[in-house]
Amino acid sequence: MLTQSIYALAIYSLICSRAALAALPAAPARHRNLIFMVSDGFGIAGETMARGYIQSTHNYPLEWASTLDDLLVGTSRTRSSDSLVTDSAAGATAFSCAQKTYNGAIGVSHDRKPCGTVLEAAKQAGYLTGIVSTARITHATPGSFAAHVVHRDMEELIAQHMISYNSSLTPAPTVDLMFGGGRCFFAPETPNPAAGNPTSSCRSDQLDLWQFAQKNYGYSTISTRSQFDEILAADKKLPLLGLFTNSHMSYEIDRDPAEEPSLTEMTQKALDMLHAASTVPRGNSTAGAPGFFIMIEGARIDMAAHDNDPASHLHDIIEYWNAVAAVRKFIDTHPDTLMIGTSDHETGGLTIGYDPEYVWYPNILTPVKSSAEVICKEIRPLSKDHTKLVSAVVNKVLPKQLGITNATHEEINDIVDGAGGSAKACKHAVGHVVSDRARLGWTTGGHTGVDVGLYAYGAGSGTIRGNKDNTHVGQLLADFLNVNPETITPLLAHQTTVQEGFDANTVDLNSGKPGSV
Repeated sequence: MLTQSIYALAIYSLICSRAALAALPAAPARHRNLIFMVSDGFGIAGETMARGYIQSTHNYPLEWASTLDDLLVGTSRTRSSDSLVTDSAAGATAFSCAQKTYNGAIGVSHDRKPCGTVLEAAKQAGYLTGIVSTARITHATPGSFAAHVVHRDMEELIAQHMISYNSSLTPAPTVDLMFGGGRCFFAPETPNPAAGNPTSSCRSDQLDLWQFAQKNYGYSTISTRSQFDEILAADKKLPLLGLFTNSHMSYEIDRDPAEEPSLTEMTQKALDMLHAASTVPRGNSTAGAPGFFIMIEGARIDMAAHDNDPASHLHDIIEYWNAVAAVRKFIDTHPDTLMIGTSDHETGGLTIGYDPEYVWYPNILTPVKSSAEVICKEIRPLSKDHTKLVSAVVNKVLPKQLGITNATHEEINDIVDGAGGSAKACKHAVGHVVSDRARLGWTTGGHTGVDVGLYAYGAGSGTIRGNKDNTHVGQLLADFLNVNPETITPLLAHQTTVQEGFDANTVDLNSGKPGSV
């Protein structure tokens, strides 16, 4: 009887979920835009921490709410097909393909076959497409919208898919605009700076994808802040590939504005360019594109939580808020646009306050000037010289980078000991010193299985309510654009999904074991 009741409840829930999806108004026959925002690793506790920090340090009223708080419409369930705790690859593929898959999968179904994505379907329907991320553009979340590989660590192959190299899908670029990091996967193993490609490579072959993108698909390529600033929406043609760092972009707390644009700046520029390009007449038609689809990811929120680094986590959350505010401003002047936002999962198991005190101290985070990542890159090489290491921790790390002028012997020893271990151990040691003082806790250096926030604003947002599975979020994207990713899947039947020369000893390709984040 109990089993029958549970089954009946499951069927009822499925019917209700599909009814809710069907209630989303069909896209109009003319122009519409969809902005999908992913705050990687961002949980409700992170929102609470950032809100409390701003409210407290700015002396705002107790009822003050962030720009994101105003857009909360529900929650999203995050599990993958093979685990109650997802990774970013499976989580992002649930959004892009609207189906469950295993941890580690990039744009492939649970049986490791390519699945059409909402971005690809949008492109086939005539929309312009874009991807913005503060991670490597070949990382799990951006990769899941335009690539199809059986494991997320195959970033060389993901880079090829991102610019449609040997694509079985289209003779034209699938992604019209990309901003982010990860130049090194587009440069040949032996880079040739004189040819205008990146100066550092992560590839194991001689493919020059930077040059390929320029010559074969007419991509404009930029890699510096000055080149970014020179872009004008009206005169910079798409497609455009802008990668500003060799690997991930800097944490917001470390970012040099003279070297790297912020997430907000990339968001604003991308929206302006896609909008301008979508209104330009195409071919023999006087009409432009039906609109655009863009995925925007605040990626380093997640990585800071992996490091248990509360100040870096905070600054990237606030910058994500700024990007959301820019999106809201765009939608207010372009009411044919919908924004849907959520997270692929929560990271770190952040807790605010812990026994026995009912307090936490936001001001502890204010004087922190560097991420644990930057600090550990500086001090770990000193671990073989104990005297130099202790001096660096006592005279620089604690007072100048963490703002702690009254460190205890225990705090000093914790960081010194951490610096002598792995990079993760070092970052956790630094992060925990700050967290303990602020009365913030972490349950893990990995992901958790909790539900995450679901946000919406603009055209049709009033019908999105309640708790949605991550695959239902993916279906919402497709429904608004009036596209069906499943129509793309047959076109991908011959797509290469396994990177040549990939070391299978590092991962079980049959079970799809995930990478580190």
